Amino acid sequence: MKITTFNFSDTIRSWYEIHKRDLPWRDTRDPYPIWLSEIILQQTRVNQGLPYFERFIEAFPTVQNLAAASQEEVLKLWQGLGYYSRARNLHTAAQQIADRRGIFPDNFKGLLDLKGVGSYTAAAIASFAYDEPVAVVDGNVYRVLSRYYGIDDPINETMGIKKFQKLANEVLDPKHAAQHNQAIMEFGALQCVPSSPDCKVCPLINTCKAYQTGQVDQLPVKIKKTKVLNLHHHYLVAITPSGRTILVQRPQTGIWAGLYEFPFIESNGAMLPQEITGHDVFKDVFGRLRFRESIYNQQPILHKLSHRKIHAYFWIIEVDEELDDAVTVNEMLKKPVHVLMERFIKAYWKLKK
Repeated sequence: MKITTFNFSDTIRSWYEIHKRDLPWRDTRDPYPIWLSEIILQQTRVNQGLPYFERFIEAFPTVQNLAAASQEEVLKLWQGLGYYSRARNLHTAAQQIADRRGIFPDNFKGLLDLKGVGSYTAAAIASFAYDEPVAVVDGNVYRVLSRYYGIDDPINETMGIKKFQKLANEVLDPKHAAQHNQAIMEFGALQCVPSSPDCKVCPLINTCKAYQTGQVDQLPVKIKKTKVLNLHHHYLVAITPSGRTILVQRPQTGIWAGLYEFPFIESNGAMLPQEITGHDVFKDVFGRLRFRESIYNQQPILHKLSHRKIHAYFWIIEVDEELDDAVTVNEMLKKPVHVLMERFIKAYWKLKK
């Protein structure tokens, strides 16, 4: 028996009422925590994002509080979540809302005007806060619909994206938009998981085309397009006689925009000590000061980004005099740094989380 559109919605909503996780941004119609959670959970798992959500709500109870904060405060609180453009967009959007006296747009179209809010996030806020019947389509939804309906159109190509958005709106029960959207995302997150889902306990097993045709592991289809770029960064960790160090701020565009890190030399691979100390970057930082250099890690520390793999080396440069603009360890810890820096700082200075 084929499940009708509304039977599909009924089934996953019934499943949701039994299996849904107790999360602080659910069971509320306030758009602020809903919006905040959706931005944090873009490209972030719930168990990782939840502590950040709680810290943001504690630090910025209202959108006006968030708007009034400095970008550096927001980036520091975001530290470790990655994809830092989300944090900068979050801050800008908060200022947009503050300019509206703290009132969020109350519909899908209006929400799209906020910085960093695309069609998925706008649909989530519009449906969860205002019950507007617009379907959310994220990775979980792609997976559920692709498997259930046996669709092999690539989810990262224009035709596939349009097809899944149309289908998602067709299966949405307009009378229960908020619950339906929450349910289908939760179903993908907990039941119809990417690898080795437990199909035998799935309420859709009897009508799932992927299960019937043995294609569960092949769906959804995603075309690999981007070549991973390998980067080699040699970070110069200055240590002055008083224990201070040097941090520099990254440009406001590109990866880790606006965050702080140690000065670094980019190369095609490993470098000899004389290549490090003879480099122009090294001379710009340390000038003619006397120094002692040592390599912290002989093997590179690998850090993977979406389209880049960074091979990181950390060079400890002890100097005999103080450096202009050097900061103390406590001052360094107040700066927003990217996760590669954070891990090194904690390991080298033996800091606890």
